[in-house]
Amino acid sequence: SGNYYNQGEIRKKELEQSCCVLGIPASDVTVIDHRDLPDDPAVEWDTQLLATLVLKHIEAKNINLVVTFDAGGVSGHANHISLYSAVRYNVCKLPWAAAGSLWCCWCRVLVLESVNLCRKYISFLDVLISCLLPRDALFILTEEETEQAKRAMRCHRSQLLWFRQLYLLFSRYLVVNSLRLL
Repeated sequence: SGNYYNQGEIRKKELEQSCCVLGIPASDVTVIDHRDLPDDPAVEWDTQLLATLVLKHIEAKNINLVVTFDAGGVSGHANHISLYSAVRYNVCKLPWAAAGSLWCCWCRVLVLESVNLCRKYISFLDVLISCLLPRDALFILTEEETEQAKRAMRCHRSQLLWFRQLYLLFSRYLVVNSLRLL
């Protein structure tokens, strides 16, 4: 629920505002407030528990595409890495995830590539590098989409610390995103 620093209620509202900017209706937003999944950048979450919760949401919303972090969590955040592990667990470990199963047929997973610190903060200059490197999908945002993403990020006022302000100015993720199929 984003309750790091006891700001859970504030961050839930910020998430809803951010999703609204992105055109995501509040009815499609699920906030999980589970005592075993604390919002803490140093805590790895239980893979099976999180995998179960994620799968429940995927099935309830009839989701056919999941975009998540890769094993690096983009910023090394333990919660982000745990989410990747849970999605990977759902795709690769459970019996129904075997090749030819319903899961493989109706839900695809793309993982967002973590890049080194230099590439992370060279903004649009990373487009050239990203175009040359192997990937399964490459999304280059238009100027309008970049501005929309920045407006959505600014909704998270409680989290806009100095380094996130730099992220808004220089991050390649607001301009280009390279992804791989899981």
